[in-house]
Amino acid sequence: MSQSCPSMLDDACLAQAVELPQTCSSLRSLSRQLVRQLGMLNSACGDQPLSPVQAHALIELSTQELSIKQLALALNIDKSNASRAVSQLCDKGFAKSRNNPRDSRSSLCQLTAQGKRQLNSLNEQQNKMYQEILAQLSPEQIAQLEASLRQYTRAMDLASAQQGYTIRSLTQEDNPHIARVIRNVSAEYGLTPDKGYSVADPTLDDLYSVYQADKAHYWVVDYKGLVLGGVGIAPLPGHDEVCELQKMYFDPKLRGKGFAKRMALQAFEFARSQGFSQCYLETTACLSEAVCLYEKLGFEHLDAPLGNTGHDACEMPMLIKL
Repeated sequence: MSQSCPSMLDDACLAQAVELPQTCSSLRSLSRQLVRQLGMLNSACGDQPLSPVQAHALIELSTQELSIKQLALALNIDKSNASRAVSQLCDKGFAKSRNNPRDSRSSLCQLTAQGKRQLNSLNEQQNKMYQEILAQLSPEQIAQLEASLRQYTRAMDLASAQQGYTIRSLTQEDNPHIARVIRNVSAEYGLTPDKGYSVADPTLDDLYSVYQADKAHYWVVDYKGLVLGGVGIAPLPGHDEVCELQKMYFDPKLRGKGFAKRMALQAFEFARSQGFSQCYLETTACLSEAVCLYEKLGFEHLDAPLGNTGHDACEMPMLIKL
């Protein structure tokens, strides 16, 4: 850890450490309440002759034939549970299966005419229930609820994709590995050392020492001992309340898993705990994915750079209020 937050024991860091479990506990409680109120713990979905798992399987089979494996993936359940649900639907006459012409070891499942009628009955029941629920909310609240649920489910997908990876503080032993990532990604995007990019920094091979400075920190993503990316935060010289988001580089293996946003948000929390009110960065148009992320996070484009970072080839200065 940096000198300003040793072992997460200063007041701001401790407050953050306490707040997160409280938030987790609240969300867990709300999720349990939602599951219970929707009747997901009952043996049947309202007055339908279907268990919740069977109802979900019925819905997934409504648009196409699926194998047991495909259905299990769609429902996020194990194959044995999916197989049992299909067998039960077949026993009730709601579904049927046939040999998979592309794989003799599996079968394809589809709804029967009776199953389609049962699906219509299920949809009518569920639509009526949700209409009663939504009648308690304004159009603005409904839109906000939908957006929040989309964000929540997206966050769950990303959390699943990030399993097995560790975000931790940079160590001295990580120096050559994070330098390799920065050089490789820079070369991938044509950010050559002869220009004013991070890859040209003389301190690139000893970032650990750089981020031991007061109010500075650097985190890496570790996968089974292999460093695949990182991001840093440090004060912006000449601007007491402004920090700089620095050296955010990720190996292609990490991309699409949400680490950039997650680590940027983590860096913002650290910055707030150090008393910064704004965060600055400099980037370049060829890093289009990064620019898009920064804009979504709330960074605004500036007409001119702040301070003198030495990255004169980074023509896009941006700033966000923390």
